[in-house]
Amino acid sequence: QVQLTESGGRLVQVGDSLMLTCEVSSGDSFGDYTVGWFRQAPGKGREFVASIAWGLGSTDYADSVKGRATITRDNAARTVPLLMVALKADDTAVYYCAARKLGVAGSFPGMYEHWGRGTQVTVSS
Repeated sequence: QVQLTESGGRLVQVGDSLMLTCEVSSGDSFGDYTVGWFRQAPGKGREFVASIAWGLGSTDYADSVKGRATITRDNAARTVPLLMVALKADDTAVYYCAARKLGVAGSFPGMYEHWGRGTQVTVSS
């Protein structure tokens, strides 16, 4: 059973920074999981934000956050933090983390087998 728990979402101001964290609970090796961050704004579909692959940990970012987001992984803590800086009002959304075992990283939600319940980020101007 794989469980993902997001935390760190809150109300911030335009230009602020925020660290979101995804904690991965499973009975097997954390390093075997590719993890992605997605977001969903009201009335919109689920949008890819960033991903970090299993193994060597290659990363990928959506154009909308490139240069403002950094995804990493802490194997000891079994977490995948997502740091976002220079936040914009358009970053307001529920942020979800997702995981797939031994799979390539990708931007399509259907590629991921496991999902968290999300954490709300609201960027106020």
